[in-house]
Amino acid sequence: MKINRKQVCETALVERILTLDIAPGTMLDEAALSEEYALSRTPLREVFQRLAGTGYLTLEENRGAKVSSMDLSDMRTFFQSAPMIYAAIARLAAENGTASQLTVLKAKQEGFRAACAAGDANGMVMANHAFHRQLGDMAGNPYLLPSLHRLLIDHTRMGQMFFRPKTTAETTNIRVACDQHDAMIAAIEAREPARIVELTLAHWTLSRERIERYVRPDPLPFDLDQTKGASRAV
Repeated sequence: MKINRKQVCETALVERILTLDIAPGTMLDEAALSEEYALSRTPLREVFQRLAGTGYLTLEENRGAKVSSMDLSDMRTFFQSAPMIYAAIARLAAENGTASQLTVLKAKQEGFRAACAAGDANGMVMANHAFHRQLGDMAGNPYLLPSLHRLLIDHTRMGQMFFRPKTTAETTNIRVACDQHDAMIAAIEAREPARIVELTLAHWTLSRERIERYVRPDPLPFDLDQTKGASRAV
């Protein structure tokens, strides 16, 4: 079976961007990627075009492709938009999702639960991303879907900390998130849109604190004694 190198490259770049293997704002090295994925410049640029169209990359004239940044204005819009878009998508998924789509969603959740059990951070990141993209497909709204996809790129990147717990409470939160996925599936099966909206907002709240910590980390420690008299040292 012939390998589709463009698809392999695109899939790999998506995962590398979402797992922060390639950091936000990074300029991509076209020559290095061309060699790494055995692609000539033309098909590689086609991959860049597709990823730019879905929000993973930004194409800059005379400079090339850059991984989409996450600046202050982006973050403000993200926190304003996320609960509204997630709630709308969830409601529509419960109302419009088909039996075959629900089967796919359950498979995505099995992958997520397996990654949780294994403590596989990158596996959880990618499986969670896939679960929420599938909810978008089930919603079936062509106006909301592009917004969801763009939102999920930044949510997944910022949500890295959530899936790398440092305390018992944070580990518990991952289990809660996994159980919330199961409850969402049950709400879809029961055609309970109000219930899934409630669950979705609780799901968002669960990860929000960790996401905020990603964009607003604790200050670096320093010796306050060294700053005494600084205002008089001019």
